[in-house]
Amino acid sequence: MKKTAIVADTNSGLNARQAEELGIALLPMPFFVDGEACLEGQDYTTEAFFEKLRSGSEVSTSQPSLASLSELWEHLLETHDQVLHMPMSTALSSSCEMAQALARDYNGRVLVVDDHRISVTLLQSIRNAKAMLDQGKAAEEVQAILEEEKEASSIYVAVNTLEYLKKSGRVTAAGAAMASVLQIKPVLTIQGGKLDAFKKARGMSHAKKAMLAALQDDLTHRFAGEDMAVFAVYSGEPALGERWLEEVRAAFPQREVELASLPLSICCHVGDGALAVACARVRK
Repeated sequence: MKKTAIVADTNSGLNARQAEELGIALLPMPFFVDGEACLEGQDYTTEAFFEKLRSGSEVSTSQPSLASLSELWEHLLETHDQVLHMPMSTALSSSCEMAQALARDYNGRVLVVDDHRISVTLLQSIRNAKAMLDQGKAAEEVQAILEEEKEASSIYVAVNTLEYLKKSGRVTAAGAAMASVLQIKPVLTIQGGKLDAFKKARGMSHAKKAMLAALQDDLTHRFAGEDMAVFAVYSGEPALGERWLEEVRAAFPQREVELASLPLSICCHVGDGALAVACARVRK
């Protein structure tokens, strides 16, 4: 049986300790604060990042360099037969396409999974990959299964402000200004890797109700009878996350709900105070 290493980036929400516990090689995602290049999990704590954000600092994201990718892969291939690389959705970032292009130089020893996941749904995909490899499945089979199941997840997210999505070009300046004046909290969804508008809500209270209702509908109909992990997700203060976790648990009393904070590379786009719910198919 071939020995396979899993590589994930911090867009999955994994930190160094969690990655070590799972036996995953973790690639830190780069971002910029006031023009200064940073690596997630190394240069800024979450608290320091949000202090900068609240003070008006300019933040933006970037992609891992080809050199950092190849260096990590080559290091792992010294002790493994193959690498299963699991980046964020190709529909949301060019990092997947970049990795796929680079992997062609490795003669099949590096397999790049494009399963249209991000954040907690990517985290669950990584857990599924680990479980399947531990069961003795080949890396090629694991890649095929993950990509076949790319639609088996759902995310709904409400942002507290559209300012950062405006800066990244994902919403117009006029749309962001109108939403601010009318106290509209847009609910966005990620289905199949793409970020789309789902619903407009007057205030965060209505946005939360819309997200919970949407996820309940998915679990009841689209994923009926399936083993689905459920997540409560937030950006900013941990106390906000704990309150949101209680609300999600109350909405889904028969399910285990896992709390997760959004990775900083995503917070650069959604800002402070974002809330989300998500589900993803579980393989044991």
